[in-house]
Amino acid sequence: MKFSIDRGGTFTDIYAEHQGRFYVEKLLSVDPDNYDDAPREGIRRLLEQIYGHKVDSKVPTEKIEWIRMGTTVATNALLEKKGARTALLITQGFNDLLRIGYQNRPDLFDLHIRKPEMLYEKVIEIDERVLPKDGGFRILKKPDIHAIKKELENLKSEEVTSLAVVLLHAYQFTEHEKMIGELAQKMGFDQVSLSHEVSPSVKAVIRGDTTVLDAYLTPHIRHYIEGFSAGFQDRLQGTELLFMQSHGGLAPADDFRGSNAILSGPAGGVVGLSSLYRGKALIGFDMGGTSTDVSRFDGSFGLRQESEIAGTTIRAPQLDILTVAAGGGSRLFYRNGMFVVGPESSGAHPGPVCYKKGGYLSITDANAVLGRLLPEHFPKIFGPNEDEPLDVEASREAFRELAEEVNHDAVNALSIEEIAYGFLQVANDTMAKPIVEVSIARGYDLGKHTLASFGGAGGQHACAIAADLGIEEVVIHRFAGILSAWGMGRADIVRNERLSIDAPLDEALLKKLQTDFDRLESRYPDARFTRSLLMRYGGTEFTILTQADSNGSFADAFEASYRDRFGFTLDLPIVVDELQLQIRFVTDKIERPRITPDKSTKKIVETTKLYTRNGWEKAALYRLDNLRADDKITGPALLIDQSSTIVIEPDTIARLDHYGDLYIDVPQHRKMHRDSSMMNAIDLAIFANLFISIARQMGAVLQNAALSTNIKERLDFSCALFDA
Repeated sequence: MKFSIDRGGTFTDIYAEHQGRFYVEKLLSVDPDNYDDAPREGIRRLLEQIYGHKVDSKVPTEKIEWIRMGTTVATNALLEKKGARTALLITQGFNDLLRIGYQNRPDLFDLHIRKPEMLYEKVIEIDERVLPKDGGFRILKKPDIHAIKKELENLKSEEVTSLAVVLLHAYQFTEHEKMIGELAQKMGFDQVSLSHEVSPSVKAVIRGDTTVLDAYLTPHIRHYIEGFSAGFQDRLQGTELLFMQSHGGLAPADDFRGSNAILSGPAGGVVGLSSLYRGKALIGFDMGGTSTDVSRFDGSFGLRQESEIAGTTIRAPQLDILTVAAGGGSRLFYRNGMFVVGPESSGAHPGPVCYKKGGYLSITDANAVLGRLLPEHFPKIFGPNEDEPLDVEASREAFRELAEEVNHDAVNALSIEEIAYGFLQVANDTMAKPIVEVSIARGYDLGKHTLASFGGAGGQHACAIAADLGIEEVVIHRFAGILSAWGMGRADIVRNERLSIDAPLDEALLKKLQTDFDRLESRYPDARFTRSLLMRYGGTEFTILTQADSNGSFADAFEASYRDRFGFTLDLPIVVDELQLQIRFVTDKIERPRITPDKSTKKIVETTKLYTRNGWEKAALYRLDNLRADDKITGPALLIDQSSTIVIEPDTIARLDHYGDLYIDVPQHRKMHRDSSMMNAIDLAIFANLFISIARQMGAVLQNAALSTNIKERLDFSCALFDA
């Protein structure tokens, strides 16, 4: 058996192949009353289903060929501050470097500045120094190993287990970091992260932040892997175990580390998304239980080099995925006369009200009340014993209580359906903003894209969002409800080699870079390579990862990308920050099962009621398993499978292709009319989202293209303008 697994914040999805057939399992990621580890429990259940006998708590592995997994354990550990006890070792005189950072102010007019919490708890200053000289470095002072050993012994006595070593010029001069690293490993520290290995950037702050993050999270990841493996009879010895990295490539368990794990789960969805590419650019819309991830694919994976999460800046190649805190579990509030969605989430435990665990009113409850989720066609995995259906009546009761508060301010009383539908519109608007950001804000025509919806909740919102954004086509993968899991089985093993350059681009540098590429590639004779340079205009901060154009020119390719993004180029020298070489090892992949046309099977299971922009309407209910290639469905309709529900809005037409993927034609007309009593609460929230989105886009362009130091301080212009 081959297992592809996505352990998300709310649900864990598992896709398995066995002797030409596929199997799907979905269960709550956190359910301490019923199991310790969701991925392992899912594997155990599928083994029982296929082989027809009970599987012991120690799962046997003789039937398992490989396991590939994406997991949120690193992200959760960072957000919850549950990483390893970490110390920072840094060049003397720079002990506050990471605390000072770039002096960002998240809110320009906030009088109570909240500084980001540092991930390290101790700082050790290393009395060493080197200076650049004639293309190399001159050693002013070597580290005193004996003095460092005493400091490390003190850290050991205080039970600090993880070290981040960040010396000033280690991006190129690595000798001193290696000396300290060898000593620390001999002394038995659990994790020693060296900045030149983690992120060889000339920018000491970003290099330091990334290295500290790596030291903080890698032990947590290793602990999870050890615990996961311990639940198998032979601790998975002899079974291939690979983990998805943030850049979309797999890594063996021993090479999976904190700095490459932040987007582990969402990256699988983007890899799965690539299977839908037919020459037309795709917008990936991955709506899960906790958040929504948006990406763009036009034949190649877009990468970004820097990101920020929980106040920590990370410098490592990552798929260009934008995340917004809106998902099926996003909580619903009525505040200051506005409908508010999130960012708080009800999570997997206790979850929304309808989960029967004493949870909170959420988007999932709104969909249930509006007939967009049907308990009889939804997995019975809820309640205290994980064996009950969704409780729609509990959701309705929660909306009745909220309606009393809403109608106290409304001119005309609103029904619970109108209130629930209003919250869906606010949620859709919130999720549309990152779609605009990855397309229009970057110079792409959104109307020339297809919206590729996936995730457990994406199909309930995709048609409405596409109509609002002017996108004429939606495509939903056959395994959309578990696409991040399915994508794990389509990925390759990927390594990234990086060299810090920090020099103007000229002919001499190009020759040196060619030699460097050749030298690195010679280490991996059986791999495929992608050569890239991280480039920027001198005096600016905005970098673009650039591959040579069809004529072999990096400079022309960079200027073309810059022009597409900003509409102009600058008369400034081009600087190469880094050389990056992607090394790809092609893996065995899961297959795409095909379906054939068949007009004889009964398509419609039953007729149900669905609340749409027109109010309650009759809607046909289909099971995706009963549909065949070339079948067409006219909305309103619901399509059900074991991992997701898809809403076909009125006037839209859906058709299946030979892979079982659903293509939906979305009419471009109307904006729904709402009476003034609803506009006060709903449109006010939407207008607020619109203003803050415009301000954020303006600020991003100013920041990226500016030469002014003041503008480059990365102030959050959106919050500043909105607060003002």
